[in-house]
Amino acid sequence: MIWLDCGLADMTFEKIAKAKILAIDTSSLSGSVALCQDGIILAESTINARSTHSERLLQQVEQVLEGAGITVSDLDLIAVVHGPGSFTGLRVGLATAKGLAVAADLPVVGLSTLEVLAMNLPLCPYPVCAFIDARKGEVYSGLYDCRSGHPVPLSVASVQPPSELLDSLDDEIAFVGDGVSLYSMMIEQKMGGRAKLPPAPAHQLRAAAAAVLAVRKYSEGEPSTVEELVPCYIRPSDADLPRK
Repeated sequence: MIWLDCGLADMTFEKIAKAKILAIDTSSLSGSVALCQDGIILAESTINARSTHSERLLQQVEQVLEGAGITVSDLDLIAVVHGPGSFTGLRVGLATAKGLAVAADLPVVGLSTLEVLAMNLPLCPYPVCAFIDARKGEVYSGLYDCRSGHPVPLSVASVQPPSELLDSLDDEIAFVGDGVSLYSMMIEQKMGGRAKLPPAPAHQLRAAAAAVLAVRKYSEGEPSTVEELVPCYIRPSDADLPRK
């Protein structure tokens, strides 16, 4: 395999882009798996259903690989969305990505859910706000400049009530994520015409976008070891909160 034979540090951006990348996202109810090479989506599976990720993820991975005629041993990189998002979903996705990486001796890249979502609006002339339902009356959010085609962070990722976030935004903003439909009335009331709301397909997080972003992250020297790759919850889980 390219990266194991040639050495990771010596790989150029062009060679990395040609690598076979398996990307996994289980950060929300929908689960997505994609196989990409040289900027081309070879196969992709996205399922938005009530079954759990633990029931369907490995089957999705197998279907994507078989559909492209590729085995795990043919891969060069594993990319996985590590959060924020569903605590259980993130653990399932990370465990699967780590298992594949260890079994095939592959490098792995962890990606922010918010950054991957912002990839849905490349070249957008407005700042892009990734806006994800965090339950409990809160949203995960991050602000990005996507004019170059890739998200450049303009703020740190946060979790807060949507009203507080919207009150802090002064400019025209494009919103993307599953929180948009949930809080659409509030967005319109607080921001009016300053809020740019793309159609429904733009709010679906896709593993293919994670694969494209992984190429850039890897070329910038952001791979992770299996030990370093952990969920990015932002907010502590209920199990970690102090009990009265």
